[in-house]
Amino acid sequence: MSEFEARLFVIAAPSGAGKTTLVQAVTRNNPELRFSISYTTRPQRRNEAHGVDYMFVDKSTFESLRDEGSMLESATVFDNLYGTSREQVEQHLENGHNVILEIDWQGARQVRESMPECTTIFILPPSHDELVRRLRSRGTDSDEVIERRLRDALSDMSHWDEFDYAVINDDLDRAVADLEAILAGEGSALATDNKALRATIAGIAG
Repeated sequence: MSEFEARLFVIAAPSGAGKTTLVQAVTRNNPELRFSISYTTRPQRRNEAHGVDYMFVDKSTFESLRDEGSMLESATVFDNLYGTSREQVEQHLENGHNVILEIDWQGARQVRESMPECTTIFILPPSHDELVRRLRSRGTDSDEVIERRLRDALSDMSHWDEFDYAVINDDLDRAVADLEAILAGEGSALATDNKALRATIAGIAG
């Protein structure tokens, strides 16, 4: 790693695109990568661990960190606050490790403003119908919540063109390979200015 300058990769996606599964697979395959652990005010789930999945804090603590400039980015998602520790990211980069941020498009926009040298990647589902199927197959949300997530996901997808690269998560192994190609600086076919890719995405995101 010492021969190369460490890079920050910002990955965003609509709910149901499979972003978390994809990022977890890439970080397993590439243990030298560092994954920034987000702060959140949402309740901790039974299968989650503080400091592993998220840094779980109350609203007042979160707002204090944000107001003092400790957050590289922050956003409200489904009525909960999420944010990235500026110190955590900068420390990983200084130590020579590439860093992955898994955040939403609002946060990605803020990171681009603070660290314009970052590389941004948007994950898309293969189709509208598959997005609906994935959101419904979770089996933990009410119809009302699913409809809200679908509306928000379609809105989120309209921002794909703000990103440097786009990966369509149809087959997980292929999507992992595509993401790893971008991390290695070999993802020209996945750049959002690629005409063939843009035509494909137009049929998904509209």
